[in-house]
Amino acid sequence: MDKKNTIIGVLLLVAAMVSFYISARYAPQQPVRPSAPPTTSGSPLATNQAPVAGPASSPSDATLSASPASALAPAQYATLANEFITVKFTTHGGAIDSIALRKKAAYLDPQGKPTHERYTLNATQAAPALSLADFPGADRAVAYTLVTHRATEVVYRAVTPDLEITRRYSLATAPGLDDYQLRHETTFRNLTEAPLALPRAVFNLGTSVPLSDSDTGIYLNVGYYNGEDAEFVSRDELAGGFFSSAPVAALDKPAAIRWASVKNQFFAMILTPDQPGTGVRIERVKINPLQPPENRAAYGVTAYAQFDLPPLAPGASTTFGASYYAGPKEYKRLSNPDVFKHKEGDVMQFNSGFGKVFFSGFFAPLLLTIMNWVHSIVPGWGWAIVITTLILKIVFLPLTLAASRSAKRMAKLQPHMQAMREKYKDNPQKMQTETLRLFKENQVNPVGGCIPILITIPFFIGFFTMLQSASELRFASFLWAHDLSAPDTIYTFGAVTLPLLGLTHLNVNIMPLLMGATMIVQMRLTPMPSTDPAQQMMFKVMPWIFTLFCYNFASGLALYSTINGLFTIGQQMVINRMPEPDLPINNGAAKPAAADGVKNVTPKKKK
Repeated sequence: MDKKNTIIGVLLLVAAMVSFYISARYAPQQPVRPSAPPTTSGSPLATNQAPVAGPASSPSDATLSASPASALAPAQYATLANEFITVKFTTHGGAIDSIALRKKAAYLDPQGKPTHERYTLNATQAAPALSLADFPGADRAVAYTLVTHRATEVVYRAVTPDLEITRRYSLATAPGLDDYQLRHETTFRNLTEAPLALPRAVFNLGTSVPLSDSDTGIYLNVGYYNGEDAEFVSRDELAGGFFSSAPVAALDKPAAIRWASVKNQFFAMILTPDQPGTGVRIERVKINPLQPPENRAAYGVTAYAQFDLPPLAPGASTTFGASYYAGPKEYKRLSNPDVFKHKEGDVMQFNSGFGKVFFSGFFAPLLLTIMNWVHSIVPGWGWAIVITTLILKIVFLPLTLAASRSAKRMAKLQPHMQAMREKYKDNPQKMQTETLRLFKENQVNPVGGCIPILITIPFFIGFFTMLQSASELRFASFLWAHDLSAPDTIYTFGAVTLPLLGLTHLNVNIMPLLMGATMIVQMRLTPMPSTDPAQQMMFKVMPWIFTLFCYNFASGLALYSTINGLFTIGQQMVINRMPEPDLPINNGAAKPAAADGVKNVTPKKKK
């Protein structure tokens, strides 16, 4: 048993080091304000390069470079705006050039101070959003004519010898659309006197790029919903590497598309068509050609949704209609069934990856809903996390108290169990029978001490999953932390290099250290459930492993775990002051085996 536990401990230590390497290298770092002044587009990563048109044809990654659109006359722009977004349209393709967000989260810099700079979606682009690709006479290589420009609507038109293409965009002005949504319609009208077969309509969904210079882009992906399940393809799946041989230019995903999205960690562009599409094409695009190919932050992701169009009779027309969302990933907004009818809330990815095992699809929305409710009463997202954690601890207090008492009773039985193992070491079946009898007679639940940990894990994983997508915590400050969605780095040793861990610098993050300290104190206050030295060592090492594992995670997650640990410490101190459990085996009941050299026999009955 000792050898087995030692092997398990070594494997856990190796897993912790691997996890620390991955989290330290790829977890989101504290955003860094760009040193260069903002570009005219308003995005910190916007470039002045002309974007490419349509799907990439190169054998590897597409690069934002000169395109057929550059041969056109300079684009003319029109804008539509409401309280939430400013949408900039271009005559090149009669499509969306960019979408500037106008709410508070878009006006904060990485230090949490107000600024006039807005975060702009699709500012760095492979193509204008909703532009047609590879559609002769109607794609982004065509200069459309602006027909109508009203306060809430713009209309563009292009004409070929066979077709008239009219593109109409309107802001949400009526119930049924969200404030971040546009209504779009593209109408194709046959100008000939003969039936006309139309090519497939392929619409660009927009381009997502890393949020800052320190963002490696691990959250950049393309998602789509086929009516049953939501699937997601990350940018890095196209990059090749350890699990694949070489980069690929694009991935095609045939599916009955009910919605398709391009997104980064906190913002998404979602196309919801009136009729299902036929598939999605995903591309990895290089947004900064000056960066070396191995620099992951130099790449973004774009996608194209594909739709079949019916053939047109002479003079007939057909219309492609869709809603287009461009805004923050707010679960409360995206899960509103009156507006989003095809489970667009799945774009949050609460139920994907490792979180699926721990039912994050349930816990993450629950925690986010509670936290939003608390935040509506108490200002500050940090305090919202603190109060949400305390609410959860109080709700589960009766269960955790019962589990703690069970662990204490279990610890009192350890000398008797050790003696029993010695007595029945050659008879495992008898030892198991006697152990179960011992537990039953002394009212001890052998797994009772694990219940607090089992309760905590789903909520911890739920918090972790929630923080990966919830835009509410972006740039939310608390105490010394400037951003609860990123590590609370207070100092960086730039000269320190740790090649084995893939680090070129070492950050000092306070919140994970506090979390680790509370776990160590909590472990020392909690009775050990076993006298096995290997298992005791495992319990002592676990706080250090967990601290390493979470060191570069979001500070909001460490704040939750720290408050959880402080509450548990106080709870355990109260439990430890309670009277020792009065077990039948310590009140003259029969003992199964000798302990500490004392002969253990059942008293004889008097005649």
